Amino acid sequence: MTEEIGLLGPNGSGKTTFIKLVSGLLTPSSGSIAVGGMEVGVATKAIVSYLPDANYLFDWMKTKDIVEFFKDFYKDFDEVIAIDMLNKLGIDMKQSLKSMSKGTKEKVQLILVMSRRAKLYLLDEPIGGVDPAARDYILKTIISNYNEEAVVIIATHLIGDIENVLDEFVFIDNGKVVLSGNVDEIKEQKGMSIDNLFREVFKC
Repeated sequence: MTEEIGLLGPNGSGKTTFIKLVSGLLTPSSGSIAVGGMEVGVATKAIVSYLPDANYLFDWMKTKDIVEFFKDFYKDFDEVIAIDMLNKLGIDMKQSLKSMSKGTKEKVQLILVMSRRAKLYLLDEPIGGVDPAARDYILKTIISNYNEEAVVIIATHLIGDIENVLDEFVFIDNGKVVLSGNVDEIKEQKGMSIDNLFREVFKC
């Protein structure tokens, strides 16, 4: 069963740290983390697709070079899906990252990450620099275009933009879970959006 989970919290609440721990980029100081029944490590990296909140590709690379890089590096990368989504967003395969706007770079990186057939997708602020007009397309087409048995965790502060695609939500602060639940159930119980609930819980 597919599941999209919103990891939501104020700046400095621990969203990025959590995602880096699950992706294996950071090591926990205590306790342990398991993905797919395996402790985070080399084996889990093969089933986790991670999108950081900053550009992680070389600016000199052209879109076609990046697609080839992902194809060579990740066995589960679907080149056909990636190229199809890039074309639908009008992104030139011969264009270099250096010549792209911040929003276009984010679209390219997100498409590449979501074109892997992973079990877990970790997206850290995936639409932060994308213009509002493109957000709906990205949320409905790109983020929804993943392995049907996968889980997607989206860390973001743009709650109002993403809550309609979420199944579950987790509010965190100072690295601790403050509130979590099913989006539809909470909306029915509280009579408010997740965005408004967030503002009420964190007094913002």
